[in-house]
Amino acid sequence: MILQLLLQVFLFLLSWPVKSLAKSRPLPPPLLTRPNCPTHCGNNVTIPFPFGIGSDCYFDDMYAIDCISHKPFLRSIKLEVLQFSLEKSTMRVNQSVIYSCQQSKKTISLVNLNDFPFYFSFYLNKFTGVGCNNVALMSSADSLSNSFYTVGGCFSICNEKNRTENDSCNGLNCCQTGVPWALKSLNIAVSNINNETRSSNSSRQQEEGCKYAFLVEQDWFDDNFRRPKDVQNWKQVPVVLDWRIYNTSFDKLAMNTSPRYSGSTFDCKTDDSGLVFCYCHGGYHGNPYFLQECQDIDECKNSSICDSDMVCQNSRGSYRCINRDGPKVSVIILGIGTGLGGLLLLIGVCWIGMKIIKKMKKKEENFKRNGGLLLQQQLSSSDGSVDRCKIFSVDELEKATDYFNVNRILGQGGQGTVYKGMLADGRIIAVKKSKVVDEPKLEEFINEVVILSQISHRNVVKLLGCCLEIEVPLLVYEFIPNGTLSQYIHDQNEELPLTWEMRLRIATEVADALSYLHSAAYLPIFHRDIKSTNILLDEKYRAKIADFGTSRSISFDQTHVSTKVQGTFGYLDPEYFHSSQFTDKSDVYSFGVVLVELLTGEKPLSATWTKEGRNLATCFVEYMEENCVNDILDNQVKNLGRKEDIMAVANLAKRCLNPSGKKRPTMKEVAMELERIKVSENGSNVQKCFEEVEYVRTESLEPWDIASPSTNSTTVVG
Repeated sequence: MILQLLLQVFLFLLSWPVKSLAKSRPLPPPLLTRPNCPTHCGNNVTIPFPFGIGSDCYFDDMYAIDCISHKPFLRSIKLEVLQFSLEKSTMRVNQSVIYSCQQSKKTISLVNLNDFPFYFSFYLNKFTGVGCNNVALMSSADSLSNSFYTVGGCFSICNEKNRTENDSCNGLNCCQTGVPWALKSLNIAVSNINNETRSSNSSRQQEEGCKYAFLVEQDWFDDNFRRPKDVQNWKQVPVVLDWRIYNTSFDKLAMNTSPRYSGSTFDCKTDDSGLVFCYCHGGYHGNPYFLQECQDIDECKNSSICDSDMVCQNSRGSYRCINRDGPKVSVIILGIGTGLGGLLLLIGVCWIGMKIIKKMKKKEENFKRNGGLLLQQQLSSSDGSVDRCKIFSVDELEKATDYFNVNRILGQGGQGTVYKGMLADGRIIAVKKSKVVDEPKLEEFINEVVILSQISHRNVVKLLGCCLEIEVPLLVYEFIPNGTLSQYIHDQNEELPLTWEMRLRIATEVADALSYLHSAAYLPIFHRDIKSTNILLDEKYRAKIADFGTSRSISFDQTHVSTKVQGTFGYLDPEYFHSSQFTDKSDVYSFGVVLVELLTGEKPLSATWTKEGRNLATCFVEYMEENCVNDILDNQVKNLGRKEDIMAVANLAKRCLNPSGKKRPTMKEVAMELERIKVSENGSNVQKCFEEVEYVRTESLEPWDIASPSTNSTTVVG
């Protein structure tokens, strides 16, 4: 049967006329601009739609080009455009070089793209500083508060042997650093490393010379930079901007032309910022923003594309090289290849089918191994209380995280890695990819899924679902952008200091969430690992409790759970440590330690405490009993808080840290007391004001982590 098929193919190909190898009639070049609109400004710059020169030639005002002295300027941002790229959706623009020869510091505000669908290219630009003892900083504008915050920078020291000659940018008279993703605005500052002023040391400044800072296209810089003094002649340098179209505007564009957002030769997609870009498929060119099919590229116009003894034959989206002297021999060879290809195709289809079946079986095995049956059993026994947990497919999460790209990593811990992702519906998520879950940890993993699925509280991180069909189980959470409370306390930010009002509000939110878990949830829940690294801060710096891997739900008639001792030293209830009986008062003790962290800014365990055989909790209680607690308080607390309110919180923390669990308050009592103190501080007004201000940071500066069941924890077996 196969031989008969091959013979028929050979006879057909042998009868194929040689003239079919003749070159096809060339197609006219594709249309890039709207009809009857100028195609160029000057000799070298082509203006493609959605950009245009003149009315009715551009999509809207953001893409209008003014041709001034044969140079194109983008009207919306008033920058000269050097080149457009439809293939990459980028444009090269001229931007000024910032320099300082007199002042000790110079800051200049450049372009602001916050109101436009453009941003500085993350991949193609580098921030560069040139000069001796030069600090070059770049900052970006907060779109809401109009303030600036630093997003990157570098410094270059003097090359003592040769201060002017250096053919690389390695920190000697020249330094470079990357650009944050989706950077929209840019301020540049240059200054001395030692902050000396000209008046205090003018001879030193004259010796060091001028200092320069600029954003520049990396390829251009590599081609043109030979030594630092070359920069003296650079007034402007090329910078690459990514350009897109707003979703709403794209819908309007589609209605004005064609209802299709994709075709056989082009596609339009949405990037991570929610903006739309279009592109032609490989082997085709044209303007996909007309939402019409792109035109085939005739590769055979390039005379060197095939060897000298071969003839080029163009095809849709591709080409092939055919023997010039024996076209029928080439056809026979092609026929044999086609026949064998058909046979291999049949084998390939069978192989792919077997791979699909094997993959499905592997998914089923992974589902069982990762506790899928245990999870189903837990869900079925939850009496309908678990109704929000979604089972995600691995395909969904791979697309959401760009196949778990390293650039999407938000944080890493001892038990797994957290990736940022975006679902098809536009929701931003955090995906925790645990390390291989062994049998002892399997129950904790499934327990975290079940516990979080039962909780509905604004100060508890929301679990959206899980994926168990791959070797490494995945948990899908809501995205919490501003890191952990521990980072916020111990790595304080001058731009957003941790004020007394914010500390009091965060403490109240955590206490309210724990009170809910203990007394208002479907079943009482003991968290069992309360610590500042397990408290996350959302976009409005509201607290959310995370990491329920060691948590336990109990029946209403239970007062404790008996289990091996687990927790984190410094937060661990000493009564639980000795008895192995965890009660709701054990969570109260751990919360008391967090409260002391907020009051003092100190870590629960430090070299100072451990040398003396103590920890922060015991030291704080001693300071309280000696009436000198003011000596251990954080300056932000002492300077901004009312003394009577600070002492009320300190006394509450001392009560939470009582060695006897029976003498500690309940979390409900703690939450009520903190709410009373917050009201006395006019906390409700502070909360309202705080929530109206969103602090926006670039993705590259957003620390975020969800600790896995044993991340940052110490397990003690008693």
